[in-house]
Amino acid sequence: MMNMEKVKISAVSYTNTLPFMYGIEHSPIREDILLSLDIPSTCAHKLIHGEADLGIVPVAALPDIPDARIISDYCLGATGAVNSVFIYSEKPVTAIRSLRLDSQSRTSNALARVLLRYHWKNDTVVMVEEDTEADAYVEIGDRTFGKQHAHPYVYDLSWHWQEFTGLPFTFAVWVANKPLEPHFVHAFNEALAYGLSQREALIAELPARIDFDYRQYLMENIDYEYTDEKKQAVQTFLKLRASLETLPNELEAKKE
Repeated sequence: MMNMEKVKISAVSYTNTLPFMYGIEHSPIREDILLSLDIPSTCAHKLIHGEADLGIVPVAALPDIPDARIISDYCLGATGAVNSVFIYSEKPVTAIRSLRLDSQSRTSNALARVLLRYHWKNDTVVMVEEDTEADAYVEIGDRTFGKQHAHPYVYDLSWHWQEFTGLPFTFAVWVANKPLEPHFVHAFNEALAYGLSQREALIAELPARIDFDYRQYLMENIDYEYTDEKKQAVQTFLKLRASLETLPNELEAKKE
């Protein structure tokens, strides 16, 4: 990329993005970018406020990103259980009356709200902020590894989304907030594809855990292809999320 500014990229610092990072780090494109590793909500913030040019962005943030354009056929998605996005609860989901949201999340918090109202028909839940006592809580990413038996009730949100809609789920997509050079976009996607092709080698380098199967997670749970069904899932999710915006603000209701 002669005589061009480096592209500022914000990527998620979770295990699920390791194949993408492997591909980028082993590609000549690494010399053309400034890469930062962030939590999902920060990725969204950076794209919304022009602090990054390209990022793996939570789909709930798409309506808020100026000039958003999806530039890749790869994503962070799941067909069925994703095994890293949960509601943990002390009681059955239909009996939950308060839910603590995850400060690192945008999409998963919204997905929990959508499922509670439209799938589980529980419209009495008050959403509360971090450090507030609640019946249940949303948690995402590597912090969930090995916690499937930590609470009496554990709900994998991607699995229940598919049960509800018949669709896979898309958590995050590669989004630019400005036009990027076509040859850069092509090279970037080639780097992502290479990383995905090297997952077995990557998994072999990860430390062994007795409470979590990295191979199953990266080869089966995370579904990286941004298919037509996953695109349909994004549109369905965004419509359902938007419908929640007409409801009273649970956080404000809690404060009052």
